[in-house]
This record gives sequence, C-alpha cells and structure tokens, in this order.
Amino acid sequence: MTETPAVLVLNAGSSSIKFALFEIEGGDPALAARGQIAGIGTHPRFSAHDAKGRALASPEIERQARAIIKHEDALACLLDWLDGTGVGERLVAAGHRVVHGGIERTAPELLDRAVIEALAALAPLAPAHQGHNIAAIEALAARRPALPQVACFDTAFHANQPSVARRIALPRKFAEKGLWRYGFHGLSYEYITAALPEIAGGALPERLVVAHLGNGASMCAIRAGRSIATTMGFSTLDGLPMGTRSGAVDPGVLLYLMREAGLDEPALTKLLYEQSGLLGVSGISADMATLLASEAPNAAEAIELFTYRIGRSLGSLAAALGGLDALVFTGGIGENAVAVRAAVCARAGWLGLAIDPAANAAGGRASRRPGAGSRPG
Repeated sequence: MTETPAVLVLNAGSSSIKFALFEIEGGDPALAARGQIAGIGTHPRFSAHDAKGRALASPEIERQARAIIKHEDALACLLDWLDGTGVGERLVAAGHRVVHGGIERTAPELLDRAVIEALAALAPLAPAHQGHNIAAIEALAARRPALPQVACFDTAFHANQPSVARRIALPRKFAEKGLWRYGFHGLSYEYITAALPEIAGGALPERLVVAHLGNGASMCAIRAGRSIATTMGFSTLDGLPMGTRSGAVDPGVLLYLMREAGLDEPALTKLLYEQSGLLGVSGISADMATLLASEAPNAAEAIELFTYRIGRSLGSLAAALGGLDALVFTGGIGENAVAVRAAVCARAGWLGLAIDPAANAAGGRASRRPGAGSRPG
C-alpha cells in the first residue's frame, strides 16, 4: 500500500455494509479496494477485492466477520481490516450514502451532531434504510471521532423537481408537515448523467429515462441532466414492484387490509416492505435470477408484472419529458437480466425503441431508435 491519503465510502443497508476505498493521488481519487460485509445478523461474511478484482480478505478477518451481530460489529471488523493493512491510519475522510435528506438538503453535507440528529429524525420517512445509514455513521464516529464524515443523499437529485411533480393531493396542511414526493436512488441517477456521455460517445440525451432495477427499483425522467419526475415518491415503497416491496398500491387496499384483515401498522409495514413484490407474487423468491431460471407459472407471472409496470411507468415518464431520446438500464437486474431488458423494450416499441438482440445479450448498447443511432441498453 502507498502512503497517500485515503477516503472510505460506505453504503449501509439492512443486512450489509458495502464499502469502497479510494486513494487520493494528485488530487484525483483512485479506487484501491471495494467489498462488503453481507449477512449481518444472519450469516455474516466479509469480502474485499482490489481495483483489478484480486481477493484481499485474510482468513483472520473472515473468521472475525463470522462473529458479527450488528452494524457496529461490522464497522469494527472493517476498521480492524483497514488498520491491519496500514490504510486505517491514512484515512482522511469517510462518505456515506444516506437515503433521506429531507426537503432542504440538496447537496453533500459535513456531519456533526446536529445534522446526525436531524437525519435520524427522518427515519419514519425511510424506515427500512435511514436507521441503518445512521448506525454506520454513529459506529464510525465512535471508533474515529476526529474523522470527518460526509453524507450524500439519495433524495438530493430530485430536490429541484417542479412543485407539481412533488405535490401529493392531500390537504395542504400535510405538505407543511413534510408529506411530499421526495424520490430516491438519486446518487445512481446523478452518476448516470455524469457517466453516460463518455459511455455513449456523445452529448447527454436531452430526454432521458433511467431504470434503476434491483431489489429496490425506480425510474427517473431526466431532462438536460435534471430530474423532472420519478416513480418513487414519499417513501421507498412507491412505484415499481421490487424484490420484496409492493410498489404503488391503491390506498383503498390498505384501508381494506386494516378493516377486514385486522392488520395494524407494524403488520402492514412488514407486508409491504418484506413480503410483497417479486417474492409475494411468485411465492418463490425475491431474486430475479432465481425467477428467470424457474419453470413455475407464478415465477413467470411475477416477471411479467414487473416488466409490465416498468412499461407503464416508461410511458408516464416519456409523457413528462414530452418524448424520449434514450433509455438506460442500471442496478443489479437492469445490468444483468437480458430477458428483462428485452421484455421492457418490446413493450416500448410504440416509443420507437427496438432491441438489438446481440448487443442485449452482450450487455452493451442494446436499444436503438430509428434514425437516432445506438442508445445504451
């Protein structure tokens, strides 16, 4: 390892902490290592690779990881590993993905006690994520109190959407209490808008839709690099069906479940966040690769519902844009599920999208509009 300063980037989820380590060489960050501690609370395991994909974890750190119970243990394990490699003493800052920044935070922010408490107060707006993000911040602060930490918000990319795109049709007093459509996955969308011109070999398309498809899934309409509409709204439940999340549900269904099935708030939360989506419809798995490999009719129905809802949302977002110049897929499903990309583009033929089967199978530039040249798939 070199003696250059290093920055640690963390993405803490409900059962994992993903991390990347960047060394600052000549003022520019260079990826030195990345990995994750997965299975927190169940079957924890540590993995890490350098920038060339070579495994870095040692048997000792893998044994330590198997004793992890909570996020604090995972952070301790990660810092012990960094200290053992000599990187820990070269850390100059840490960055965190934080799902919710509220209505006012539109840019990365240096964390102090007041900011951490304000972000923790937003936990009811993102109950499946915010608490885990804060736990990682607190755990790192306990181990390295002098280390500067910066939060980057998934909501920030959408913060400048027009008011009409953010408003919920409830009495105005609720908007004053923070009930707005916030949108999420903003860090992913921000990255795509920055990286796409180089990948596609041209200017950023004026009217762009990005489909972030993974265990969490959403889509975003981007005009001239700015978010103007997105499928997720007040919470990370809204919009597309996901791995275990329901996506958009008629509010009347929720009232029915409360009244007729006797579900209270905790039971509804568990149903909507953990038991629905691909898992609920298929009854088999939340994993798209598992469903694609299955011959069960329910697996096929779950996949069809997923692609159908993407197609409907694509039409809505294209309407918000006044047309469509490019469609980009990202996220674990978007990047790897050839059949899903093909099905989505087949449904979008009315928009002028046509799939290149060979490019799609290769994971490259997969969609093409007549007369418009190739577009990233």
